[in-house]
Amino acid sequence: MSSIREIKQAVEQLTPADFSAFRQWFDEYDAGVWDRRFEQDIAKGRLDELADEAVRDLKEGRCSNL
Repeated sequence: MSSIREIKQAVEQLTPADFSAFRQWFDEYDAGVWDRRFEQDIAKGRLDELADEAVRDLKEGRCSNL
């Protein structure tokens, strides 16, 4: 199973229970991919400017409690 089309067809043939298990697995997998990318962005300094801006806003009183 190597193409998107084949994957789509396989997913469409899952039983409701297997589809539920697949969704749970995929959600966890996708979250892990996102977490790793976020960590890489942090390590490469891609979020430094945003973090600096947030700290400045906090110090200058431009933040509100949630």
